Amino acid sequence: MKKVCLVLPAVLCLTACNQPVTLPPSHYDRLADQPYIESYPLKVDISVLKQELLFERAVQAYLWALPALNMYGMMEGSEKVFGKGYNILPIFRERLNAKTLITTPNSDIICALGYLDLKEDGPLVIEVPPGLQGVLDDFRQRPIRSENQIDGRDWAGDVGLSGPDHGNGGKYLILPPDYKGSIPSGYFTYRSGTYGVFVFWRGFFKDPKQLSEPVKLMERTRIYPLGHEATARGMVFPDASDVPINMLYPQDGNAFEMLSRFIDHEYVDPADMEMRGFLASLGIIQGKPFAPDGPTLDLLDKAARTASRIGHAIAYAYQPSGMVPNGLYYANRHWINPLPTNAAFTADTYNNIDARTSFFTYAFSASPSMVVNTENIGAKSPAAYVDSDNNFLRGSQTYVLHLPPNIPAAIFWSVTVYDPITGSGLDNGQPFPSLNTMDKPLQNSDGSTDIYFGPKSPGAGKNWIATVSGKGWFTLLRLYGPTKAFFEQSWKPDDIKKLH
Repeated sequence: MKKVCLVLPAVLCLTACNQPVTLPPSHYDRLADQPYIESYPLKVDISVLKQELLFERAVQAYLWALPALNMYGMMEGSEKVFGKGYNILPIFRERLNAKTLITTPNSDIICALGYLDLKEDGPLVIEVPPGLQGVLDDFRQRPIRSENQIDGRDWAGDVGLSGPDHGNGGKYLILPPDYKGSIPSGYFTYRSGTYGVFVFWRGFFKDPKQLSEPVKLMERTRIYPLGHEATARGMVFPDASDVPINMLYPQDGNAFEMLSRFIDHEYVDPADMEMRGFLASLGIIQGKPFAPDGPTLDLLDKAARTASRIGHAIAYAYQPSGMVPNGLYYANRHWINPLPTNAAFTADTYNNIDARTSFFTYAFSASPSMVVNTENIGAKSPAAYVDSDNNFLRGSQTYVLHLPPNIPAAIFWSVTVYDPITGSGLDNGQPFPSLNTMDKPLQNSDGSTDIYFGPKSPGAGKNWIATVSGKGWFTLLRLYGPTKAFFEQSWKPDDIKKLH
């Protein structure tokens, strides 16, 4: 009898352990299992389904519009401080520091960011001086394409060495998307996909204390309406450095207010009619006020905050897929490729929407030169969100990044830290949240470079980028003019290692 008593609990336990676990119904189970009563759903369930439809459409609309929201946030933030007009081109004369809130800014170049309105001003001419490097995107952040072939090929976005002027400068004529007038000769003629045009100039420097040369080059830019050069407003180049300015896109319900302004002003692209139908169901219709009621505003706010989190998750929780087969730079590392497709995010039979969402969650401006795999041309920017143990990078911890000798960058390399929520430069108390070739970082005896990250200095004689306790961070390793060793992967950066 005693033996039976001992065995019985074990048998009962084994039987219980083998029973399937019944989980409570999920949100999706409840939607899918709503009953039909005499072939019709309950009226209360119809209301729930319509609310779900509104939420899902709002999430997808946010993700679709993310490139435009990112650009509109930049434009509205800039114009609030520096003013509006084709003749206003703010230049970050002393580089761009963490006081400027903008997605993944590059602190290690001189840049100018301008915003044109072809609806208001008509076709615009941009006189580009020799030696200037830059990008022309529309307000959906698509590289603006040449109207016809130039020198036997099509062009998109790039200006300067990677563009049709080949670094010699020239006059670029930018046409509105619906322009039907005559097109004069003597220009590099492009047609924008939107009325809004983004002008993004970049300049390099060799000495952080000598920044005037690229600034002076950018100041030779001239922009004016076609046929009105003599009467155009004079160019203004405000100094944007050290000016506290918020150029970030909203990650809450305010995004739909911004999206309404974008839709109300912009060209109606026939390719966008389906998504404009989504927006119309949310109350965003060109020419009509956007005035949702309180419950709808609340749901849109929840949808925007959900969509924002989805964008973040896609960006840093990379999983291999058929859509993005090369999302990691190295098979045995955690370095993510932020731009694993072409600059238009297109494949043969579909648009790569996840790659586009990932990129514009944390970045602005795409161009063909950013994805070209040619030695000494363009740039590559591996991104790291996790350490060697695949744990997210924390501001309270101390880490080290080991870069082997002969870093494969013909122009320069840099390492920059960013805020994972906003994507802006991490405001860490240092002049810039970065370290670059021009800073002449200390090297080890074998020519390798170690960079330490943490809230406290690792001590004298070590390269240190400060982090902030209580905040996470991520980093971009930018390689300008990537060399053969990068493409052959005979050179690889180590994963970032946590120091115990």
